Amino acid sequence: MACAVGILTKLSPGLSGAAATSASTKVTGSRCFSISNACSEEERPRSDIGRRPKMAGVSGDASSTPTLTAMKRGPGYRSSFSGTVATVFGASGAVGRGICNRLGKSGTQFIVPYRGDHYDVLRLKVCGDLGQVLFSPYHLKDEDSCRKAMQHSDVVINLTGREWETSNFKFEDVNIHGPKMLARLARESGVKDFIHISALNARETPKRLFMPKGSNFLRTKWLGEKAVLEEFPDATIFRPADMYGTGDYFTTYYNKLWRSGFGGTKMPLWKKGNYTVKAPLHISNLVDGIMAALDNPAAKGVTFEAYGPERFLMADLMDWMHEVMHKTPEDFNYARSDLRFDIKPLIACAILQNMPLGLRNMRCPTLDKLERTQLTDEVLGLPTLEDLGVKLNKVKNEMPWVLDPHRAFRYHTYFSLADKPVIHPLHPISGFEERALQHELDKGSKLLAMFGLNYGN
Repeated sequence: MACAVGILTKLSPGLSGAAATSASTKVTGSRCFSISNACSEEERPRSDIGRRPKMAGVSGDASSTPTLTAMKRGPGYRSSFSGTVATVFGASGAVGRGICNRLGKSGTQFIVPYRGDHYDVLRLKVCGDLGQVLFSPYHLKDEDSCRKAMQHSDVVINLTGREWETSNFKFEDVNIHGPKMLARLARESGVKDFIHISALNARETPKRLFMPKGSNFLRTKWLGEKAVLEEFPDATIFRPADMYGTGDYFTTYYNKLWRSGFGGTKMPLWKKGNYTVKAPLHISNLVDGIMAALDNPAAKGVTFEAYGPERFLMADLMDWMHEVMHKTPEDFNYARSDLRFDIKPLIACAILQNMPLGLRNMRCPTLDKLERTQLTDEVLGLPTLEDLGVKLNKVKNEMPWVLDPHRAFRYHTYFSLADKPVIHPLHPISGFEERALQHELDKGSKLLAMFGLNYGN
């Protein structure tokens, strides 16, 4: 109280109360009053002492603003600051949630640009410590909002993507023009690391099954890679295969009613899945690869192929998935059919893809998605996640947990283990068997070419 009285008696009568809270108050004349001069260190209120900055290297002088790297503090965990600021575009997706969790756990401050309702990304606030998670509204066609979201960052991760086209965003907008603009703005803002996500089967001319020109999604993904590297040559690109995990577009895709023909028990696959080979990747493995690339300077300018450790015949994988979900031929009447003749999913996609709402919940019922999911995962021999030191998860260990919510007869109690459906082991396909399948497909393609027809598979 004595300290407060002393301050008030030394201030000018015309001085406002707001000015009295500053550390240094200048009044008319040559006299300058300061709280530190009016009170000794012992007399100062504890609240005032607690507000004093304790960080070394942080000066009150605006002319000596420290760099973010100089402000690095702590042992390197959640309640620390790693000295890195990252911007994660597309953080509301399955991969984005994992990335934000890992960034916050390492003490990295990150900005989450969001489009639409902020409640879609608000849950990411708990990924980091207090003040480490920031939000910024943006629009992919608005350069100013995108530049604002990354102007203080030295890492930009582009996870934006769309499985289907809308009236506002075509595949060219999301996969080509948007990433190119983000890469250019990142280069102009002085960003050190730029991460971009593409697709494993992205090609200039994708293989085709029933679409006249193949998947436009895969074609624009390939063009997007070229556009990003043109603007940011040191960008790191990941080309993931079909990914499974919480909130994925793989296991949930094959459990939608429209995929089996609305109520049917048959699963239509191209040639019954006997000529399609898949290498599913767990979402956490891609997250591990992205975090490893940020810590590895040699990853700059490198394109990585991200696929699972084992390759499976689509027919075997689909049968095993249904056995895990207790959707057996005996109890669920499950069976595989040929998509070339069982065209109910084709008709459903042709109708549903024009709906203005509901495509997200139905996990993208479009012809383009149906086309690219039936293509074999082909690799080009580029560096992989294992080159970054990532230990890949196997399907048989991780996918049953993802499939459990889709299990049939969830509330049925088995009286004995013998009553439970038999789950046969899932065996990966060997390289010799895959080459034999490809040789058989090549012979069929040559035969069709004699009649002027050309099909990828």
